[in-house]
Amino acid sequence: MTVEQDLGAAALFEKFGTYVLPGRVDDPRRGIEEAKEAERIGLGAVWISERFALKEPAVLSGAVSEATSKIRINGTMYATMRHPIVTASTANMMQAMSNNRFSLMFARAVPAYMKMLGAPAITMERLTDVISIMRRLWDGETVNYEGILGTFPMLKLTDRHVGPPPPIIFTAMGPKSLEFAGIHCDGVLLHPFVSPTGVANSTKIVRDAAEKAGRDPMSVRIYHNIIVAPDLPKDEEAAVVGGRAITYFELPGFGDLIIDINGWDKSVLEKIRAHPKIASLNGKPADQAYTRAELVDVAELIPQQWLDEGAAVGTAATCADQLMAYLDAGADEILLHGSSPKDMGPLTQELKRALVARGA
Repeated sequence: MTVEQDLGAAALFEKFGTYVLPGRVDDPRRGIEEAKEAERIGLGAVWISERFALKEPAVLSGAVSEATSKIRINGTMYATMRHPIVTASTANMMQAMSNNRFSLMFARAVPAYMKMLGAPAITMERLTDVISIMRRLWDGETVNYEGILGTFPMLKLTDRHVGPPPPIIFTAMGPKSLEFAGIHCDGVLLHPFVSPTGVANSTKIVRDAAEKAGRDPMSVRIYHNIIVAPDLPKDEEAAVVGGRAITYFELPGFGDLIIDINGWDKSVLEKIRAHPKIASLNGKPADQAYTRAELVDVAELIPQQWLDEGAAVGTAATCADQLMAYLDAGADEILLHGSSPKDMGPLTQELKRALVARGA
């Protein structure tokens, strides 16, 4: 392997990861093979989302840690769905199981979804206390807590992994969420369909908030989540990109924020939400009711500009060149989403080329 190839491979491992089990799932064991394939083609991280009941991050993270040897593992959890000692113990054990390759990500679910489940809303106040409890437990403290999360007279990890604590990542979109990440978290994951300009603006908010809080602004890692469709057949591309985009844009609050961040035309959202398939949901998230392929007809309402600026579509070489713009905008690492690792081999080769050309 040449020096140039070494540089490209090292940069790829540092700067690119992928979701396993993107979309709806009927065979969770496939996620293990996808993680192994992601490691084989040189990606540096796998991300596991939470979808009840066949994408349980605690179980799948453990399986992935045993099936791989070096790839980083990021597990997503809803902070108010588990007792704090369970979340802290899961992450603590994952660090031990994976030889310190695990990161814990907290996501903010749609409030209507949490209400539907009968779970407390994931507010900033609750997240602040959850993160504080996690870190104190990982430091070996005994925690006596009474507050918005409830009353916990004595929380303690009896058998604690003494290695580095798991980094805590937070998904963020709006200014307040981005500031929260800069103040409290080790990393922030930006939302799909945010343009390079949006990434640059979001990165500035995070870093400024960290600096004002007395933290090293560069200590907060910026991850950007991007839908990719390299060399896919047109029908599959339409589902991976357009169908998934609808699951974001139709959500009140989420879709509006993406439009505001990018400066796009908000009237398009009204047309999407008026489509019979979306209007009939009565607040239920579209991805709970439809597959991506079933939303392709709704996606015909999305302007091509939105897909060009917010996703990476086309040949593997075209996608790789598009993805460099997000790194140049301030992202430290990119989460490739939408496509399976089995479809990304040619893309990773093109990414190594583009990274070397960029100066890695």
